[in-house]
Amino acid sequence: MNRAADNIRILAASMVEKAKSGHPGGAMGGADFINVLFSEFLVYDPENSSWEGRDRFYLDPGHMSPMLYSALALQGKFTIEELKQFRQWGSPTPGHPERDIARGIENTSGPLGQGHTFAAGAAVAEKFLQARLGKEVMRHKIYAYISDGGVEEEISQGTGRIAGILGLNNLIMFYDSNDIQLSTECSVVMNEDTEAKYKAWGWNVITINGNDADEIREALKAAQEEEKRPTLIIGKTVMGKGALKADGTSYEHNIATHGAPLGGDAYANTIKNLGGNADDPFEIFPEVAALYANRREELKGIVARCRAEEAKWMEANPEKAALMKEWFSGNAPRVDWSVLVQKEGSATRAASAACLGVLAEQVPNMICASADLSNSDKTDGFLKKTHSLQADDFSGAFFQAGVSELTMACMCIGMYLHGGVIPACGTFFVFSDYMKPAVRMAALMEVPIKFIWTHDAFRVGEDGPTHEPVEQEAQIRLMEKLKNHHGKDSVRVFRPADADETTVCWAMAMENMETPTALIFSRQNIAKLPAGNNYEEARKGAYVVAGSDEDFDIILIADGSEVSTLVAGAELLRKDGIKVRIVSVPSEGLFRCQSKEYQESVLPKGAKIFGMTAGLPVTLEGLVGANGRVFGMPSFGFSAPYKVLDEKLGYTAENVYSQVKDFLSE
Repeated sequence: MNRAADNIRILAASMVEKAKSGHPGGAMGGADFINVLFSEFLVYDPENSSWEGRDRFYLDPGHMSPMLYSALALQGKFTIEELKQFRQWGSPTPGHPERDIARGIENTSGPLGQGHTFAAGAAVAEKFLQARLGKEVMRHKIYAYISDGGVEEEISQGTGRIAGILGLNNLIMFYDSNDIQLSTECSVVMNEDTEAKYKAWGWNVITINGNDADEIREALKAAQEEEKRPTLIIGKTVMGKGALKADGTSYEHNIATHGAPLGGDAYANTIKNLGGNADDPFEIFPEVAALYANRREELKGIVARCRAEEAKWMEANPEKAALMKEWFSGNAPRVDWSVLVQKEGSATRAASAACLGVLAEQVPNMICASADLSNSDKTDGFLKKTHSLQADDFSGAFFQAGVSELTMACMCIGMYLHGGVIPACGTFFVFSDYMKPAVRMAALMEVPIKFIWTHDAFRVGEDGPTHEPVEQEAQIRLMEKLKNHHGKDSVRVFRPADADETTVCWAMAMENMETPTALIFSRQNIAKLPAGNNYEEARKGAYVVAGSDEDFDIILIADGSEVSTLVAGAELLRKDGIKVRIVSVPSEGLFRCQSKEYQESVLPKGAKIFGMTAGLPVTLEGLVGANGRVFGMPSFGFSAPYKVLDEKLGYTAENVYSQVKDFLSE
C-alpha cells in the first residue's frame, strides 16, 4: 500500500473525527492522486508561494478539504495543530477551503462545479499571458480536481465545451469517479458516458484506476505531453478507501462514509488498518516526511533553473518584464479618460461601449467577455479594438463564452485568480440571476471582476416581463450592503444616470481592485443631466445634480435613467413654485462609506424625500427614510414599446409632478 497516501487518509479521517463533522470518504478515496500530484508533479516554489510561474491546483469539491489540508501539511504549509482545529472558530482549516496563496490554496471552494471552472479560466489566462510575454515565463500547468457532483452540476457542461473548443492543453483535470454521492449511488441519477461526453467536446480522456499510483503517474505524464487538448483523467476510486466497520469488515464504497465521521470502533479499526495509531493519529510518518522533504529539494533545483531562464528573458525583454511585474502587482491600471468624449443623450450601454474602447486600447492585460450578446450589451466596444480568443491564437483579448452566463462569470474569476489579468464580462441584467453564485464567490475571494449588466429595467419593452429586470437591482444592492468576513464591502454597484456619469463609474470600477464591481446600464437613450453638473462628485456614491443652492421643499432621488425623469418632473414642479433638490445615487454602498457630515449634507435629516426606481421600491427605501415615499415597480412588467410602458407605468414627468404634489399635501 502507498504509505504517503495512507498518511493523508489517516489525517483526513482524523480531522473529521475530531471535529465530529465533515466528509471523510471522498478524501480517503482521492488521497492516491493528490499524493502523486503533490509529491512528484506539481511545480511550485517552496520559498515563494506566489511565484508567477508555479503550477496551480484548483479543488472543486470543497467538502474534500481534509484531503487538501493533509497533503499541504506534508508540504509544510499547515501544522498538525492546525489540522486538529478543522472546522473550528478562527481556524485556517475551515470546512471548505478558502483562498490562501501562502498556504497553497488557489481558490475558495464553493458550490460544486465552480472550482474546476476557475481552473479553466486560469488556463485561459496563462495562454493569454503566454501570447504576450512568452513561454519562458508562462509555461506552467493548471490542475483541477472534480468529483461526481461537480460533473453533474450544469456548469460543467459550459466549462467542458469551452475548454475543448479553446484547446486548453495546459489544463489537466482529475475526475474522482467513485460512483457515490451524499444520499444515493450515482447510478440512481446519472447513466451518461462521461468519457464519450468529454471526448465529444474535444478533450483528451484517460481512464485509470484512481487508487493505483503507477497508473496515476503514467496518466499525468501523458497529460503533460498533450499539445492540443485539455486532459480529463477519469480515476475510478473507492469511496472511503481503507475504511473498516466496527466489526472489522470493509467500510469501503459505502454512502455512510461520504458525509459523516466514521465513528467509534469503525474509526479506530480504520486507522489501524491504514498503519496509524488510533490513540495518536495526528502524525506524519518519518518516511512520508522524508518523501516530501526530498521533493522540496527537487523543487528548489527545478525552480532555480526556471528562475535563471526568467532572468535571461527579463534581461533580453525589459519592456515585457516591466509589464509582467505591473500586471501581477494587483495595482489598478492607469487609464487616461480625458481622451473620451461621450455622445450627449446616449444610452448608458453605448456610453459603456465607448469606455470599453478606451480600455481595450490602454489596458493590455484586460480580457472582456460576453455571453453571446456583445452587439447588444455593447461589449463589442472592446471587441472592435481586438479579436476573440481562439485555439492556437490567444493574441486577442475578447472571450466569447456562448450562452453560458454562470460559466462565463466563473471562468473570468479564474482568470483573475491565476494572476496578471483583469477580467470583465457582460450580459443582460435579468440574466444576472444565473450569475449570483459566481458574484458571491467573487465577493468572498475579493476578486475585482467587472460585471457588465445592460437592459437594466422594464424598458426592454417588447421582450416582455421575462426579460425585464424588476427585482434584480434590489438583489444586487442587498449584496452591496453586505461585508465579507474580512470586513470589506462585498460588491460595489453602479447604475449611472447618463453617459458622462457612466465614464466616472467605469473609472471607479477600474480603480477598485479589492471587490467585484457591478455596472448596470440602460438600453434606451437618456437625456444628459442639467448643465454645470460636477460628475466627479459621483465618486461619493450620491450627489446633488440640480437645485443644490435652493431652499428646497423636497428632495427627489433616483439612480440610472429615472434621474432624468425626475429632472423633467422638477421643471413642472418649479412652475408651481415648488423648490426641488435632485440627487443621483449611482452607488448607495459608496455613499454609505462617506462621512456622516457628507451624507447629511446631501440628504438632511427631516427632509421630505421622494424616490423613483424602475425596480422594487425597497431599492430606495433605505435612502428616503421612514417619512419618505418611493414610486417603484410593485409587480412584473408588461410587453410593449418602452415609451408606452413609461406612460402606462407612470415613469413620466407628469406622474412625478402628480406624486410629489400628493406627497407634499399629506
